[in-house]
Amino acid sequence: MEFAHKSVLLEECIDNLNIKPDGIYVDGTLGGAGHSFEIASRLSTGRLFGIDQDAEAIEAASKRLADVSDRVTIVRNNYCNMQEVLREHGVDGVDGILLDLGVSSHQLDDPDRGFSYMADAPLDMRMDQRSAKSAVDVVNGYSESELFRVIRDYGEDPFAKNIAKHIVRMRQENPIETTGQLTEAIRAAIPMKVQKTLGHPGKRTFQAIRIEVNGELEVLRTALDDMCEIVKPGGRICIITFHSLEEKIVKSTFRKWENPCTCPPDFPVCVCGKKSLGRVVTRKPILPSEEELEENSRSHSAKLRVFERA
Repeated sequence: MEFAHKSVLLEECIDNLNIKPDGIYVDGTLGGAGHSFEIASRLSTGRLFGIDQDAEAIEAASKRLADVSDRVTIVRNNYCNMQEVLREHGVDGVDGILLDLGVSSHQLDDPDRGFSYMADAPLDMRMDQRSAKSAVDVVNGYSESELFRVIRDYGEDPFAKNIAKHIVRMRQENPIETTGQLTEAIRAAIPMKVQKTLGHPGKRTFQAIRIEVNGELEVLRTALDDMCEIVKPGGRICIITFHSLEEKIVKSTFRKWENPCTCPPDFPVCVCGKKSLGRVVTRKPILPSEEELEENSRSHSAKLRVFERA
């Protein structure tokens, strides 16, 4: 299946990265390489490192970036290992980092990957298919209380308790091994009148299980401080989020970097000695234009936040 992908907030990312022709940049979520192609096209003696954990993304990106391959290094890894990847290539500082979080259009559109509730396929949801844990393991192996926690915390679903109960009840008869079976369990747990008004009932639960399978929030939390360390003064970090959980992490981390002081508010001067790491460029997140919203349905929940290193 062709790796089709429309890059979200493309111009906004390129503008905010302030690309220098001789700079070093990292796209930590390479995907279909739409963002990466635009970054690499603006480099002369600079270099772009493209990182992705998905083998299909690596293959597609390699083709997409063929014309600029002299300026690009592609690595199959998780962006949380960015420092290590760069060190292996003799790089200790970069001029900009881009992350486009969440699941790619290709992963959603390929039913065999098991990300989508729109087609019946084997339950999988692994972004890195070398990973041991898949959605089948979570859905069939987690206790009712663990499933409730995952669906409540990562899906923010008001019916989390009931969905967990129905999943456990259904799997007692037969293991839940397909996206269709999981959708059936979710539908049974949500009142019909709610289903009619809230769109597809599987949306939140599928998101929650995907986040759990790939450890997405934990990866983001642990990666951010490492990323801040390797960006040179004046360099920028641009992060696109797609749901409130990611957005909260990015927003609060950027704020903490800008103002890390832990002194009580009534202290006349700072005594903790923690210095600002830079400034938040985006007081409010940058949202897609009306035109982009019309052209690309995936961009609807996208938000771009930008931080500049001091």
